[in-house]
Amino acid sequence: MIKQNQYFPQSVPHPGETLAEKLEEMEMPKKEFALRTGKPEKTIIAIVNGKSSITPDMAVQFENVTKIPANFWMNHQRGYDEYLAREKRQTVIQEALAWAKQFPLADMIKNGWLPQVNTIEEKTMELLAFFGFSNHTAWEDYYFNQQLKVAFRISLAHIKEPYAISAWLRKGELQAAELQVGKYSEKKFKDALPKLKAIMANHPEDFFCQLQSICSEAGVKVVHTPCINKAPISGSTRWLNDSPFIQLTGRYNRNDIFWFTFFHEAGHIILHGKKDIFLENLEYSDKDLEKENEADLFAIKWTFSDEEEVEVIDALPLKNHDIKKFANKFKTHPAIIIGRLQRKKLIDFSLGKAYFEQVNFE
Repeated sequence: MIKQNQYFPQSVPHPGETLAEKLEEMEMPKKEFALRTGKPEKTIIAIVNGKSSITPDMAVQFENVTKIPANFWMNHQRGYDEYLAREKRQTVIQEALAWAKQFPLADMIKNGWLPQVNTIEEKTMELLAFFGFSNHTAWEDYYFNQQLKVAFRISLAHIKEPYAISAWLRKGELQAAELQVGKYSEKKFKDALPKLKAIMANHPEDFFCQLQSICSEAGVKVVHTPCINKAPISGSTRWLNDSPFIQLTGRYNRNDIFWFTFFHEAGHIILHGKKDIFLENLEYSDKDLEKENEADLFAIKWTFSDEEEVEVIDALPLKNHDIKKFANKFKTHPAIIIGRLQRKKLIDFSLGKAYFEQVNFE
């Protein structure tokens, strides 16, 4: 985060100006000063004209002749160098303003992803810090041009809202970095699936804490990142270093949709390789539809299988108590059954509405 209320001077003179004033005061020509300090005259001229810097070695030599401490000359040079760097930084910020305006900045600030600042220049600086880039072209190289494919293997250049999506993905990375997990174990993760299904079936108030804890024991990071404006996404799966990482939004705020999405992402981890990144509810050029279908089938198996669905369909028409009975039999949640049948238009949308539960991550 950028520190606020820092003072930076509008201009800082080159230390050569101070040296010129001191030589004038001492009535010493530059040629004599060069001789006394053991430096080439052209070097002294370049410093006085602001074309060259004072090095630590020079500062010590200047101290003997001018009687001004070496640390004064070094601090003066350091202050001038910082001033130049900040001037250059301002140019970078100005060049990035149009880029920054592409992001849902107000929503990012509202969600606490960026601090509350006023000017677009400040927002641009905070946005670059959020992504960990020194300039906006580095962002383009990463998310559009895939110049670091080992970390980000798809291009967002041709999706509808690449800026908002990249912000959502980046927030997930920052959240994941705060989680400490052991080495990933596929066996432990597979063994954890029945426990996770039991949490799905009961959907307790602390369901997400339990889910996150069980997954972490298998070396899988799971975070909840709220949706932001222009990022209509349900979830994502990718590998960060050697840890599989599931990022979920809780979009639609319904437990049946949330749990299907989770098991879909879990399917990607178990069935597919480390080199893939999967973004749900988005169309992008690198999307592997076959792998998406495989993840769907994995989620169906663990939430409400095709065989179980056939058994329920054979019992139509259903009443609320029938749905509850089937949910208990299949060790799933009634909302999972209702949601599936409603999507297939096999039951009325008024049936079993009370079984749907909100997903609260607090």
